Amino acid sequence: MYRFARNTLSHSSQAQKTLVFRGKYPRYSAVLSTTRLQKRDYAAETSESFCMNMFRGQAVTRQVFPYPATDVLDEDRKETLDALVDPVSKFFEEVNDPAKNDELERIEDHTLQGLKELGAFGLQVPVDHGGIGLSNTQYARLVEIVGSHDLGVGIALGAHQSIGFKGITLFGNEEQKAKYLPKLASGEVFAAYSLTEPSSGSDANSIRTKAELSADGKHYIMNGSKIWISNGGIADIFTVFAKTPVKDERTGDIKEKVTAFIVERSFGGVSSGPPEKKMGIKCSNTAEVYFEDTKVPVENVLGGVGEGFKVAMMILNNGRFGMAAALSGTMKACIAKAVDHAANRKQFAKHIHEYGSIQEKIAEMVLRQYATESMGYMVAANMDKGAKEFQIEAAISKVYGSEAAWFCCDQTIQILGGMGYMKEAGLERVMRDLRIFRIFEGTNDILRLFVALTGIQYCGGHLKDALAALRNPMSNPGLLVGKAVEKARRSMGVVSPIAVTGAHSQLSAEADKLGGSIAMFGGSVEDLLAKYQKKIVDEQFLLWRVAEAAMDIYSMTAVIARASASLSSGLPSSEHEKIICETYIEQASQRVKSNLSELTSTPHQAIFKNMSAISKQTVANGGVVAHHPLGGL
Repeated sequence: MYRFARNTLSHSSQAQKTLVFRGKYPRYSAVLSTTRLQKRDYAAETSESFCMNMFRGQAVTRQVFPYPATDVLDEDRKETLDALVDPVSKFFEEVNDPAKNDELERIEDHTLQGLKELGAFGLQVPVDHGGIGLSNTQYARLVEIVGSHDLGVGIALGAHQSIGFKGITLFGNEEQKAKYLPKLASGEVFAAYSLTEPSSGSDANSIRTKAELSADGKHYIMNGSKIWISNGGIADIFTVFAKTPVKDERTGDIKEKVTAFIVERSFGGVSSGPPEKKMGIKCSNTAEVYFEDTKVPVENVLGGVGEGFKVAMMILNNGRFGMAAALSGTMKACIAKAVDHAANRKQFAKHIHEYGSIQEKIAEMVLRQYATESMGYMVAANMDKGAKEFQIEAAISKVYGSEAAWFCCDQTIQILGGMGYMKEAGLERVMRDLRIFRIFEGTNDILRLFVALTGIQYCGGHLKDALAALRNPMSNPGLLVGKAVEKARRSMGVVSPIAVTGAHSQLSAEADKLGGSIAMFGGSVEDLLAKYQKKIVDEQFLLWRVAEAAMDIYSMTAVIARASASLSSGLPSSEHEKIICETYIEQASQRVKSNLSELTSTPHQAIFKNMSAISKQTVANGGVVAHHPLGGL
């Protein structure tokens, strides 16, 4: 689920296959690539992913309506989850002490033992290999509980199973699974995901750790180092990514490609640095890891020689979904603190929750928590249903959730005032712990570009004929005229909304707003492609706005779907959820309009140009350029 490393959205700088991105962009390899974006012609296929299709201005709703989390748990899975929720909740309320863990900068021994007894180290490991065998949805529910109490412990658990040995469950052969999973599931040994290096943060293609086959062909000799590795100082099993020489069968050339390995500390040549001193998540061990002539048996290659990027991306895509669930739990805990204080604190003879400014803060926190939770469980349920493409949805839920949780914690501190600033309230620890979530598992900046460019690439395949006609107008004048008319209509604010089916009848107005946002979004993406074509990768001011709009549209969809399910089921909270939905959709649809308008707004183009100039001048000066108001003092 989590990792401290800055990581990883890259593959090789291989030429992309669509018209839009044909050509090599090594400096953008970190953004343009995912497991499923290599060697694909998107003009010839249709994705089931809701987010992929919204970039084409389409509402493919099979994965979102009805809300999928309502039907992925059969009776057995419900019974299993019910049996776990209470013990896990009580454990974190009565046994785990987050303040003590933070002070000690490690998890207390009795807490660690209790987690092992709960089976917390192998939640998704199959029962046959010693785990509990939870689905993604079940796992998300337990992660939510952990997130509401202690994010540091959550990181330690997630670094172990969500990414640390996730590669073994996803790509391991039967021998590898039988050898490693039982000890990992019991917590007898810890695991760590080892990718990030001093020279490679978001650009994983620049890793320098190497593994070369020994003369007898029985081992790979590994040399290199990794930094900021969660569990790095305590792990016995590492999923390590290293460059290996690979022969191109077509050309005969030897090229360096990344390969994933299962590395045991007992192999020798594996050492760790001291625990890093961090702002937050202090009880989670973070350390450098070094490999010096480490002999890794060839049978410990994971997923095939030269397939390391595929392994890395699949691990991260499969682990990232849980972050939204964990952070929604954190947000619930913050809201509870805020409400308790607001309901009991009096100022000027009134409880402070009666004041509009406090009401707005609480309501906004509730809106963002509801959206985060709705997305988290939607992604988890789609994964349980066998969805193959969920990378955009998972990335959106991570970016949105990490920023929403920060907002909720910050607002809670503000509502509590001076009390919130005191260590005793526990919020300063939560805020320190939360800050890393916008950095690891792909920084939010990189993930925004990832969301925008992944969707745009998919849209580009669909627009192949139109973009070709732009270069040769006489080849298809009718097509160009049609596109020109559509663009002119959009410039005048005339957009034909996309029909969104599946929403509850009481939310038909919200569904219409969603449909209008999708239509406007798809059209705006088409316009960007028509104007910039493959150079769109350089327009990061614009791509940021595209990503913001995409996040709002997906969160709108999740909110409508969940509220619709509540209304259809007649839940006691359904009317409350209806109000949340109405409010959120109104706000989010306005944000979509605003962000999309900035893509073509002349004043905003000037602002973008000025921002770039200010930044360049500041960097060139080594700091602030403006003359001090007091002169030379």
